Amino acid sequence: MNMHAIRIHDFGGPDALKDDVLPLPRPKDDQILVRVEAAGVNPVDAKMREGKVSSVQAKDLPLVLGRDISGVIESCGTAVQGLRKGDEVFAFVGYDRGAYAQYVMVKAGEFAPKPENLSHVEAAAVPLAGLTAWQGLIDHGGLASGQRVLIHGGAGGVGHFAVQIAKIKGAWVAATCSGQDVDFVEKLGADQVIDYQKQKFEEQVGDIDLVFDLVGGETQDRSFAVLKQGGALISTLQEPNKNKAKPKHLFVANYMAKPNAAQLAEIGRLLLAGKIRPFIFKTFKFEDAGKAEQVLAEQHVQGKVVLTVGH
Repeated sequence: MNMHAIRIHDFGGPDALKDDVLPLPRPKDDQILVRVEAAGVNPVDAKMREGKVSSVQAKDLPLVLGRDISGVIESCGTAVQGLRKGDEVFAFVGYDRGAYAQYVMVKAGEFAPKPENLSHVEAAAVPLAGLTAWQGLIDHGGLASGQRVLIHGGAGGVGHFAVQIAKIKGAWVAATCSGQDVDFVEKLGADQVIDYQKQKFEEQVGDIDLVFDLVGGETQDRSFAVLKQGGALISTLQEPNKNKAKPKHLFVANYMAKPNAAQLAEIGRLLLAGKIRPFIFKTFKFEDAGKAEQVLAEQHVQGKVVLTVGH
């Protein structure tokens, strides 16, 4: 049996995405084969397509793009227990496989049960962005109840989860965003929303325990001023300046999110309980993956962009 998958054979623009016919993968041991119903679109997908991700080289091409999926188990490896064909899951898959495909082989540490109250489109918006927010705030940032947190880019894919997760964990949350996103971020639960187009965040907040930086550049540099002694500056984009961190004994880190089934399951329980929710900006058909990536790069996006996968 064969399937369709969106791959790149060369680095380039959206036209580098090609619809290829590939053999259907077969799961081994503790792996499952998932019939994909929806796939999330993330900024890292375009960076990989353009050849701007160091871990992906020309020798790795052709390559299926995409990192997160929601779908239905088609078959299970021989060592899989407690799961069967027809079970619904969502997953954050490794670079070696990709998510823009009708079927994806998923490893044991990458998936969790799909929350029953979410559609496949909603569930596909969660894994990469939700885990990026979770790992940045909790694993790297050491977020604790009662802390003061500043999130840069609170309206985006990762940011809108970060605001909700920080609030659930008992933090006081400030977030920066553009003027048109202020109402959206307030509804997410932020205690203070700063319109970066009209206000300087360092004039609006201070005594911050944790800055979660999803913007980088001069925004990151200016963030040192608002942090309290012994605070933390965590970024998904670039390594914060360690020399600037020394006077206040700040912990600084740059990271990339990794698949984590246990954390994804915990996020799934929060979604099922209605304590957090994904926001879908726009959906595209599977074959329009290039258009979806263009929208993410060129338009002002609140929440996530998702592909619907036909069969």
